[in-house]
Amino acid sequence: MLFGDSLMAGYGLTQNYHLDKVLQKKFQAQNIKFINASVSGDTTKGGLDRLDWSLNDRPDLVILGLGANDMLRGINPDITRKNIDLMIQKIRNKNIKVILTGMLAQQSYGAQFSNKFNSIYPDLAKKYKITLYPFLLEGVALKPELNLEDQKHPNAEGVKIIADKIYPVIKKELFNK
Repeated sequence: MLFGDSLMAGYGLTQNYHLDKVLQKKFQAQNIKFINASVSGDTTKGGLDRLDWSLNDRPDLVILGLGANDMLRGINPDITRKNIDLMIQKIRNKNIKVILTGMLAQQSYGAQFSNKFNSIYPDLAKKYKITLYPFLLEGVALKPELNLEDQKHPNAEGVKIIADKIYPVIKKELFNK
């Protein structure tokens, strides 16, 4: 299950280019079904509020990718950390594996905000001993040719790169642990 915001939901793209559909094709031989429970514009508070309902689908693995909208809105990183921490607890209490996908703060909020925000993902991955994919937009961020006109959301080629990069992480989590 992809559980994130517009970066996972497929904002601005036709459904065939959403991350879940691209990953579905990559895992076709293993007969893995992806559920996209991502919501564009979602914050960690919104994710926390809807998590129990989403977990009713009983996924084997949740790829948790929230926090970008918290960062863009300047929400206190302590609140973001608490919400992600609670989501990880809820997922693990249902004996579901978690991959946490990180996000990096833009520098416009200053070094203190950026440092607090950027430490959330590695700290929580270490605390819960879960797999961390450090930056969801690795290889795509700040590359105009891989993003929509807004330069915040990946285009179809950008999604393909994200899928290619996260594929081995998901495969390892599903089959090697």
